[in-house]
Amino acid sequence: MGFPHVSDEALSPHPTQGRPFEPTLLVLDADPPPRLESLAGRARVLHADAASLASLLPEADVLLVWDFLSDAVREAWPGPGARPGWVHTASAGADRLICPELVASDTVVTNARGVFDQPIAEYVAALVLAFAKDLPRTLELGAAREWRHRETRRVAGTRACVVGSGPIGRAISRVLTALGVHVSVVGRTARNGIHGQDELDGLLAASDWVVCAAPLTDETRGLFDAGRFARMRESACFVNIGRGAHVVEPDLAEALAAGRIAGAALDVFAEEPLPATSPLWEAPGLVVSPHMSGDTVGWRDELGEQFLELYALWEAGRPLRNVVDKERGYVPGA
Repeated sequence: MGFPHVSDEALSPHPTQGRPFEPTLLVLDADPPPRLESLAGRARVLHADAASLASLLPEADVLLVWDFLSDAVREAWPGPGARPGWVHTASAGADRLICPELVASDTVVTNARGVFDQPIAEYVAALVLAFAKDLPRTLELGAAREWRHRETRRVAGTRACVVGSGPIGRAISRVLTALGVHVSVVGRTARNGIHGQDELDGLLAASDWVVCAAPLTDETRGLFDAGRFARMRESACFVNIGRGAHVVEPDLAEALAAGRIAGAALDVFAEEPLPATSPLWEAPGLVVSPHMSGDTVGWRDELGEQFLELYALWEAGRPLRNVVDKERGYVPGA
């Protein structure tokens, strides 16, 4: 899979240097919008929604994808006209942007690496503790005013397999290790302290906790299917905070119903919001959360501040950080 190496930094694609007017920043909006007051006099800011994005793209020097759950960029990019030289997505993943035309272009893509690492790691640790201490059942029994003594599991000394060796996966490893969990991290290729994908099945069979924190690529799409769930221990719990497409959802529901694994937690889904008619709502032992694992108080402000720091680099013609390898779909070496 010989993709060219792309550095975490790249020279700012600043097509406006020498122009007598302000560069144009196009924002694909979400509510609430980003705070961009500090760019007054430094940029002409335009706002777009999914319907207007295609018509406004040719005017943009920079595109800020604030609505990072939208597929509008991938749909609008192949159209006619010029395209911005830099696209920043306010998310850890860039999979909703990537299309062949964007990959083939000279446009630099950056992401929000670093903002969500620790919050997601804390969320995963909370789920591990909740499963080990049977907290969902305790809440159910409490609501029913039923006193039922049970024994729960120790977390220290258990084993976890974290699939995804980027900053989020490494943060999860650090937090679980602090709880006394023995953690194995699986990456795209084996390297110091990281297992290769060819070791995944063996690690699944030895793990109490399996956590998916991988980027969504052709190799990781549908990674967790019936075969992978069958390799896990019956006492194992599975957590996905990566992307919904990592999991074959009917296979997970069937594995839970058949007792092939003890429990699961999904924060991401193939379709979001998860429809009220989805059978996942009734899957036994499944914790459903609405794509919120990284969203702590003030997270939007952090995303906005990160973009403004990157914009200052771009404005000065300096190298950008968090540059995504468009072929791979993530920041290499991250």
